[in-house]
Amino acid sequence: MAQKSKSTFQKREKEKEKQQKQRDKEARRMEAKKVKAERLPFNGDGDPDLAGIKPGPQALPEQWQYVERRDGK
Repeated sequence: MAQKSKSTFQKREKEKEKQQKQRDKEARRMEAKKVKAERLPFNGDGDPDLAGIKPGPQALPEQWQYVERRDGK
């Protein structure tokens, strides 16, 4: 009989974890909807990911600039 109560307890714990996971997932979905609703609408003036990029070679970011070595190499 001891086995039966242990498995029932484990099953109950699994079910609680499953329900908590579902609540967390629903909260993430609601947060994503909220963020999406607050975002500015796309007005069709081009790809927002490409905003500020000019055609042709791009300048390297400052941290990638080459530093001239003093020993001439």
